[in-house]
Amino acid sequence: MTPPTSERRPHRYRLAPLPALALAGSLALTGCDALTGPPGPSVTPATPAAGGTALQAVETLTVKGRAPRTGYDRDEFGSAWADTDRNGCGTRDDVLAEQLSGVARDADGCKVLSGVLDPDPYTGTRIAFVRGRSKVDIDHLVALSDAWQKGAQQWSAGKRRAFANDELNLVAADSSTNRRKGDGDTATWLPPNKAYRCTYVAGQVAVKVKYGLWVTAAEKAAMTEVLSGCPQQKLPAGSSPTEAPAR
Repeated sequence: MTPPTSERRPHRYRLAPLPALALAGSLALTGCDALTGPPGPSVTPATPAAGGTALQAVETLTVKGRAPRTGYDRDEFGSAWADTDRNGCGTRDDVLAEQLSGVARDADGCKVLSGVLDPDPYTGTRIAFVRGRSKVDIDHLVALSDAWQKGAQQWSAGKRRAFANDELNLVAADSSTNRRKGDGDTATWLPPNKAYRCTYVAGQVAVKVKYGLWVTAAEKAAMTEVLSGCPQQKLPAGSSPTEAPAR
């Protein structure tokens, strides 16, 4: 049977109201991290308590300098938008179907042809999605290059594939804003939509905790500053495994 061509799903960030953010001071949104060079000694962090806050979880993250980007390649994280959850649809379409409203699909039941991102988390605006003429990207909250420099270069191929396709680490967002972000971390880039910053940073913390990635001193300070404005922000949880099945 041909699946229905449209459906409406709740935006994943409408599950809870977005907290307003009051920053104690301004954060630098550009520039490079001052900590460079080879990583220092590893310290095993404590595991955050279930149901704890993102601010508490920041304290469990290991702090090291950023490792060299040597050897990084997108292909190290597997083919883009692989079907790691084995539901028959690629990750990109899974994320679009979950986060857009008014979704229309192709007859295959997977390919998202159109929908609406309202609001776009990074800008707070409404963006129409039309396949092939899209202004919507699927962004990695923790960029692949950032992960590579903070632990992922030591991972198995399966763990890197899981990371690149983990919906805990993926968000549909305005393409031009996402491309300005590049591979920035919390210390170098935050969404222009201030109402989303607590959710955004909490998501980055959750991903780094789940996969055991470290943070730089500047990154941890920036995370702490943002989350101090919303100390009750919960740490998001993700149920997908950290090792993708063999292809």
